[in-house]
Amino acid sequence: MTFAHTSFGSSLSRTRLLLKKQLWIWPIIAVVILATVGYAVSGLIQRTMEDSLRSELATLLSVERSMLEKWFAVQESSALTLANNQSIRQTVTELVEAGSTDATPSDAAGTPSPDELRKRLAKELEAALSSHDFVGYVVVDKQLEVIAAFTPGLVGQIATQFESFLKPSFAGETNVSPPFPSIQLLKDTSGRLRSGVPTMFVCAPIRDSNLQIVAVLAMRIRPEKEFTEILQLGRVGETGETYAINQQGLLVSNSRFDESLILLGLLPDTDDAASILNVQVRDPGGDMTKGFRPTVRRREMPLTEIASAAISGTQGVNLDGFRNYRGAESIGAWTWLPKYQMGIITEINSAEAFRPLIILQRTFYALYALLGIGAIAIFAFTLIVARLQRQARAAAVEAKQLGQYRLEEKLGAGAMGVVYKGRHAMLRRPTAIKMLDVDQVSQAAIERFEREVQITCNLNNPHTVAIFDYGRTPEGVFYYAMEFLDGINLQTLVERDGPQPEGRVVSILKQICASLYEAHSLGLVHRDIKPANIMLNRRGAEPDVVKVLDFGLVKALGDGKPDRESSGELSGTPLYMSPEAIQMPDSVDARSDLYAVGAVGYYLLSGQTVFNARTLGELCQQHISSTPDLPSQRLGRAVSRELEHAILSCLEKNRAKRPQTARDLAAMLDRAAAVWTLEDAETWWSRFERGQATHPDVKSSAGEIAPPSGVANGPAAGGNAGTVAPSFDRTVIYEPPGDGE
Repeated sequence: MTFAHTSFGSSLSRTRLLLKKQLWIWPIIAVVILATVGYAVSGLIQRTMEDSLRSELATLLSVERSMLEKWFAVQESSALTLANNQSIRQTVTELVEAGSTDATPSDAAGTPSPDELRKRLAKELEAALSSHDFVGYVVVDKQLEVIAAFTPGLVGQIATQFESFLKPSFAGETNVSPPFPSIQLLKDTSGRLRSGVPTMFVCAPIRDSNLQIVAVLAMRIRPEKEFTEILQLGRVGETGETYAINQQGLLVSNSRFDESLILLGLLPDTDDAASILNVQVRDPGGDMTKGFRPTVRRREMPLTEIASAAISGTQGVNLDGFRNYRGAESIGAWTWLPKYQMGIITEINSAEAFRPLIILQRTFYALYALLGIGAIAIFAFTLIVARLQRQARAAAVEAKQLGQYRLEEKLGAGAMGVVYKGRHAMLRRPTAIKMLDVDQVSQAAIERFEREVQITCNLNNPHTVAIFDYGRTPEGVFYYAMEFLDGINLQTLVERDGPQPEGRVVSILKQICASLYEAHSLGLVHRDIKPANIMLNRRGAEPDVVKVLDFGLVKALGDGKPDRESSGELSGTPLYMSPEAIQMPDSVDARSDLYAVGAVGYYLLSGQTVFNARTLGELCQQHISSTPDLPSQRLGRAVSRELEHAILSCLEKNRAKRPQTARDLAAMLDRAAAVWTLEDAETWWSRFERGQATHPDVKSSAGEIAPPSGVANGPAAGGNAGTVAPSFDRTVIYEPPGDGE
């Protein structure tokens, strides 16, 4: 209770101090962020709604087109059945052969006159007219002369106005004409005889006994019935409609807004006024439904955008908006039926189509004020809670107790991690405990931390650091316990003693290969092999035992999953990175680690890094294109050819020329004549341990355990690079812009 009270009071006190430093601006930033999120969500919903509208309009149009085409097919089938009727074919053939339209009596041989043949044809077609809902017929010969018709007045006329839709039938096809105004007096929907009545024909070829086309049978259909009714099924909401137009942009079906068109002056104010064949689909230049009145005549106006697109023979969906023939802002879809020379358009007013989005946007605007107030409250609460949690974690560390582990001395620290020497409460064995810095805890850091533990604990090679435990304290401190290494890392070894004997270099590299071979066999690539990540120890009375550390940047091969730490990022330590790790980070494999092993061997043997540069770009370019000097040239003395060859083979730019596995590299090292005996190792370790006893401040071994992956190693973690630019020997992750954590 005392601790909690003190912590809470301290947190409030610090909060007041921070608020005095203009932290009041953070709620404003929170509102801006929330507004941005709202805008993004609104945009996402708008795109989703547009996709949905696009799909709905296209589907509705497709259904309408399919229904019309099926209706056309039924009409064509009915007409073709009549045209193929033996009796009708015989009668029409005789009419064609008679070649006269005069009403002459039968000759002595009993040959019927043309009038008698027309009466016989009318009787033969009488049943079809009622059963198929046809309202008339016309028979036209090859000279486009009407040789028989339901309306006698048409007989003998030349049907040039029918030529466009008769021509396909003379070529052997059935065809349905688009609606057009009649030139003869026909009964309209009210039963009055007048010209200009909307009419359409279904045409089929008539063949003689030799199957030669001699005439065309055209059955008349009322377009205002089934044709228009099918199109009027495509209504969406209060303002949506589907209609058909011809090549001149004229409505060839009735609009659902005939009453409105009368009020707008687009139709005469009569009882029988209809939009079919009377309204052109033209853009009036403004919304007539809201009072706009055009200043030019209708025929001088351009066709609507969607009508022009349909007449051009294309099909598509327009969600950007256009003015329809009433001037209302609309969205719609269109298609063209080339066989029937007509277009189908379905449209709906934009305001109605996007009404849910408008409501949603207004709701967002209303919520922004509430979100702003909430952001202030949330910020204040989060600030207090975060301070309490941070103080609790710091207190746990200060108390030197993490779960079952008692912390002793601090061994090392990096930008995000700290390493302590500790002991298990019951086992009493020395342990290295690595924990996340209490001030740097983030989800990304936790994920990397956990990933390092999970991968490393599955590796059993004696030359890989062993993980004992992993946990999180009630205060939220993440840590893991590993074997305590009281040796020295290779970075410090070379800085302290300079170039190493060839035999020792061979021994160290072979042990590194043993650790990596296991990792590579499991499909893992370390990606951060460097001197500071390799510890040289005395273990179990054995001197010069190598331990490979820091698997936090490891990459799994062949799992088909994107790698958070490698997707387009430059990850690793620049002084020891392979060319492919620089050029194509996602393509690294086991041979990339072997390049780094070669660079470590070069450093151990010569006391110098493979390349030296003033800038990171220059260093990367050297890895990509420059040939390294021979280690013997750097040393100024001869070096075992086999060892030099093995190291330089690892440093080949082309991966295919490097050793293909860590075991292959170990075999190459076996051929080196250099020897490092047990006595040599014992002698060195005796000197080293005496030096530590004399100068305890020199002890840097266990403290050089690398900090969490993806961050720069601190000075206690082997950060010294001698004469090389300090940043080049630290682990770095250069992320693409906008991808940072």
